[in-house]
Amino acid sequence: MWDIRKCWQCFLDVTDGWPVYPMFIEYIDHIVSKTYMTRVECENCRLRHYLARLKRKTLCYSKSEEMLRLSIKLLLHYRRYNSVPVPI
Repeated sequence: MWDIRKCWQCFLDVTDGWPVYPMFIEYIDHIVSKTYMTRVECENCRLRHYLARLKRKTLCYSKSEEMLRLSIKLLLHYRRYNSVPVPI
């Protein structure tokens, strides 16, 4: 997971106060804050709300990792541009 995260070119890592994070995140790039974590949790909640396949105990789930990835991309595109891309 940390190797994938390095590819995202993040400038800061915002976490709660779990003591294991400082072993992986450099002090200068690490923000421990409940205020910022609230925003992160809000986005996670929104994803779970719009994509039933991210919930547990449901019949709507992705059988392939690719379909899950594409569903999330489609949702993020819609949330940003308020439109659904339709192939011509």
